[in-house]
Amino acid sequence: MTMIESSLVEEAVAWRHDLHANPELGFQEERTSALIAGLLDSWGLRVTRGLAGTGVVGTLGDGSGPVIGIRADIDALPIVEETGLVYASRIAGRMHACGHDGHTSILLLAARLAARHGSKRGTTHFIFQPAEENDGGARVMVQQGLFERAPCDAVYALHNWPDLAVGELHAGPGPMMAAFARFDVTVRGIGGHAAMPQKASGVISASAAIAGILHELPARRIDPLDPAVLTVTRIEAGSTWNVSPETALISGTARWFAPQVGVILQGEFHRAVAAIAAAHHCEAAIDFQVCYPATINTAPEAALVRAAATLAGLAATDGRPSMASEDFAFMLQRRPGAYAWLGARREGKNPGLHSPHFDFNDALIPTGASLWLKLIELTADG
Repeated sequence: MTMIESSLVEEAVAWRHDLHANPELGFQEERTSALIAGLLDSWGLRVTRGLAGTGVVGTLGDGSGPVIGIRADIDALPIVEETGLVYASRIAGRMHACGHDGHTSILLLAARLAARHGSKRGTTHFIFQPAEENDGGARVMVQQGLFERAPCDAVYALHNWPDLAVGELHAGPGPMMAAFARFDVTVRGIGGHAAMPQKASGVISASAAIAGILHELPARRIDPLDPAVLTVTRIEAGSTWNVSPETALISGTARWFAPQVGVILQGEFHRAVAAIAAAHHCEAAIDFQVCYPATINTAPEAALVRAAATLAGLAATDGRPSMASEDFAFMLQRRPGAYAWLGARREGKNPGLHSPHFDFNDALIPTGASLWLKLIELTADG
């Protein structure tokens, strides 16, 4: 790994702890954005603010030579923190439970070191993106002209990954993260006395049958060689033990990689829900929203990340994709690039992402910064 002065690492860890203590939700990252912009400006980078409201881009270089973008997400989650840390969230109901505070600190440290050492040639845009969690901040940045204001030949990002050991990195060619859709199904029928089911619609029975068939759809309607997941995560119906309700709500998520699989899954979803509702003398209103496309790495850029990782002392492999999703996909739809997972496993208890007990592993900060510095060097070398 590139040796980074301990004082600089300690300062970067302090940024991370400050960000962790002051989490902000998507498109609300005003304090976070101001902190990032101030640091970048103090190191002599050209700073662009305002994309997607709270987005920040720090540019190093004059636009000549190879041009790359490196992105970090900056938003937190609506989770009540239960870590008990001295730097735990000071804002009730908000928490950095996915490590975006760490990703931001990694990229800030990389920008600081790159600005201090300079580059032989080329330009790097350090992209700090709001609202990765469900809100599609990457899509908004792209729509508002990210790649016109910060042109990139390729774009890169990483995510800490607690399932991998520290020192490992996965960045394969092709799919890394799945496309993501969310759905709400409202089942409506006639309510009535629980002792007289013949006088009411079967809203509860319909909801149970719908939930069951939705879990079966990927297995029965999608080629087994094409990964797909459909999961019901919520059913709400009824208010007491002796009343058959008039309505029920079923919610959940769908995931896939190949676009044609998403088309098939959505079509089968509508067909199955409508048929089961009708069989129970009910109606079903469906809200099925495709939120993120699949995150697809281009092969040359994934290979370059693995090469940079090796130079930074990491064990780099292709790895396997995940059915989780990432809005960096919108940037990869517009530019070649790669998304990497950086091993973050701790000894003993190892809370996963989005857990109220999660805390980013600070050991990754110098490791991640070294990765980005090596990537910048390899890009400049052509």
